[in-house]
Amino acid sequence: MSRPREGSAPRGFARREWGPLFGTVRSALVSRRWRAVPMTLAAVCLTALFQVAQNQDWGYRPVQNIGFVRAEDPLWLALLRTPLSLFVPALDLPVWGALAQVLLVFGIAEICLGRRRTLAVAYLATLCGTLYARVGIALGPDGPFGLPATDAQVVDTGPSAAVVGLAVYVCWRQGARWTGALVVVAMVVEVIIKPNLAGKEHLAAIAGVLVLMGVQSWRERRQEGVEPRPGTRSWKPPIKS
Repeated sequence: MSRPREGSAPRGFARREWGPLFGTVRSALVSRRWRAVPMTLAAVCLTALFQVAQNQDWGYRPVQNIGFVRAEDPLWLALLRTPLSLFVPALDLPVWGALAQVLLVFGIAEICLGRRRTLAVAYLATLCGTLYARVGIALGPDGPFGLPATDAQVVDTGPSAAVVGLAVYVCWRQGARWTGALVVVAMVVEVIIKPNLAGKEHLAAIAGVLVLMGVQSWRERRQEGVEPRPGTRSWKPPIKS
């Protein structure tokens, strides 16, 4: 009986974990190249444009008015600004990191999920973070899920909440469950080490995406257990003996 070759277990794990994801992305990029991710390229350009504009005297106020979201803002105004807030990078973080995150995660998501679902999941994740900030401030700084009142003046996380939510969702859809779990653990560790608004908004984004995943799994299980009705494409008459 032959022994398994050394290193076969790690390679097998890598194929199971990342094989479907890698195959999907590689096939799309080989066949369509950059045409496979037009929305992602537009998002990267928009993020770069906002970064340049908000660092200019003439551009800071316009970017603030259309893309800055704070918990102290009226809710209707925050909801109005939230879609564009996905593409406004944080002022205190390197913009190249934000651009790389958007290019990588949005690009993979656009290929694996399609444009509409990518935008929907990204918006859901960002919205969960935005709404959590208000709840956390209402709870106060004493509880584990609370926030100090001063965080009401802090600008929301920009594209990072959407990136984290999309990463978890894509890993689930492509069967990379350990990778998705690692992303969640990394965000929990981030909050433990540095319990600030951004880290807790990332966890809120993940929580919203996990709820979405649970609802979709439940619906898929229900659909698998329901027989197609007559008149649908998949219905077939019973076999007669």
